[in-house]
Amino acid sequence: MIARLFTSVALLAVFLGQVVSSGATTAWLIVRPGPRPAPGLVRIGFTGLSPAGAAMLGAMITLTPGTTTIDIDLVRGEMLLHLLDASHPVALARDIRRRFELPMRKLFPGELVPDRGEA
Repeated sequence: MIARLFTSVALLAVFLGQVVSSGATTAWLIVRPGPRPAPGLVRIGFTGLSPAGAAMLGAMITLTPGTTTIDIDLVRGEMLLHLLDASHPVALARDIRRRFELPMRKLFPGELVPDRGEA
């Protein structure tokens, strides 16, 4: 119980920090002089989440400026995301996994597809 509470508070703090940080980055991408960002679609995998956890992860991604969850495929364990700046999709997927997905697994455990061993 205490561990879940700690995980929830820590995830909320990380999420709020990401909203502020991503908001500033997104605003700068929009108003800065020079080349415009290259938007794009990217698929990222997820594992170890219940359907509710996957939906919550998708919502957190969408609420973070610069990213939007387009689709959640529970069978394949993938999300289709629209990125305002798709220049570094691998790094973004790694950050989402580390900052959001790992704590969400503790709060919403489940197994939709076998763990593919992604870091």
